Amino acid sequence: MSVQERKQRERAERERLIVATARELAEQQGWDAVTTRRLAERIEYSQPVLYSHFRGKREIIGAVALQGAGEMAVAVRAATAAASGPRERVAALAHAYLDFAADNPAVYDALFQLDGGLAYAREDTPEPLKDAFASLLETLGEVAGDGVAPGLFTETFWASLHGLATLTRAGRLPPEHTKLRVDLLVDRLAAY
Repeated sequence: MSVQERKQRERAERERLIVATARELAEQQGWDAVTTRRLAERIEYSQPVLYSHFRGKREIIGAVALQGAGEMAVAVRAATAAASGPRERVAALAHAYLDFAADNPAVYDALFQLDGGLAYAREDTPEPLKDAFASLLETLGEVAGDGVAPGLFTETFWASLHGLATLTRAGRLPPEHTKLRVDLLVDRLAAY
């Protein structure tokens, strides 16, 4: 291995460490606790080293969001692959999405609530975000109904799931009714 390859590997490792530490800190204490000073202390590197990887907290949030998008896509695809029939796949997708949001609140915030400097729904949207949307579209597109654009239907269904996730987490909706809400959403919105 050349010196340059070793340095690139070490740089990639430091970047992974920064992102993992930011994510861990955000999940434990919230995004307000994530500062470059605290990250530098936790990973035992100087702040200039952090800035050599990320220009600031915004880019770190973006990196966590991209990582989370990939994880969410995997979770949604695994859930839908294990289900049989369109209704069951849509319900599995909804539960996987809501479970991901509940189990990873800081990552979910990085993806959908905070400014990570990422472009959404544009040509320059990063691939992990496009793939996360595609993981929803793969199942929802098949139940959009006649004359309904699959992408538009997916956006609408996703917005509904986001509302459920956000309102439940904020204590505005009682969590014990989540399954009933998902059943209502699946049965009333999707065409089989």
